[in-house]
Amino acid sequence: QVLDFGWPDQHTPALEKICSICKAMDTWLNAATHNVVVLHNKGNRGRLGVVVAAYMHYSNISASADQALDRFAMKRFYEDKVVPVGQPSQKRYIHYFSGLLSGSIKMNNKPLFLHHVIMHGIPNFESKGGCRPFLKIYQAMQPVYTSGI
Repeated sequence: QVLDFGWPDQHTPALEKICSICKAMDTWLNAATHNVVVLHNKGNRGRLGVVVAAYMHYSNISASADQALDRFAMKRFYEDKVVPVGQPSQKRYIHYFSGLLSGSIKMNNKPLFLHHVIMHGIPNFESKGGCRPFLKIYQAMQPVYTSGI
């Protein structure tokens, strides 16, 4: 049995997709003791870490999101196979997922509208005292707007 839960490169999977992946993995693993799950990813392996850490928490292998992240990082240290969950957005998604599991947060299906973006101060990323920010907005995982640089 092969299931494709693909999502665009450079993105963490949507929370709904993480839920679907974890449920499918759990259903398959509980169907028979000889069943195994093999995860494959063509792109950024850190995204795969999000799925593994989420499943560890979903299946109660780890009691909390932090424990799942720590346990996954230790496993990676020993095996050096999958990049650990290191991006702030990836860690944040594991915490969001943990909140969904505990019931402390709920998914909001209402549309969100971005009216404006305010930057307080200019970060000094360049030696000349500034940066050249740009904005890329996605809707349903598809880019709908990219500002000039």
